[in-house]
Amino acid sequence: MSVAPEVQAPPEPPRGHARVVYLGPVAPHWEVHSEFGDRALIEEFRQRALARLVLLPPHDPQFRRNRERVVRDAERENIALEWDLGLPEEDSATG
Repeated sequence: MSVAPEVQAPPEPPRGHARVVYLGPVAPHWEVHSEFGDRALIEEFRQRALARLVLLPPHDPQFRRNRERVVRDAERENIALEWDLGLPEEDSATG
């Protein structure tokens, strides 16, 4: 019995872009900027992301779990996501 390989469609281009920026130790800690995409889509994503991150600095143990939730949300919505944690590039990569 042979199994036919799954045919994968080429990936769709992102529907939008979001950059999550750490502002520093004083709350609010985060901002979400966008370079392109539907304004309503980006605004809804921004609200969900900030709700998860608003009181969490990057060194907080809860941040890692909530960051993963924001990443999964961006993947579901097909939004290109960047993180700016104020760290060198290798430490602030997406995901």
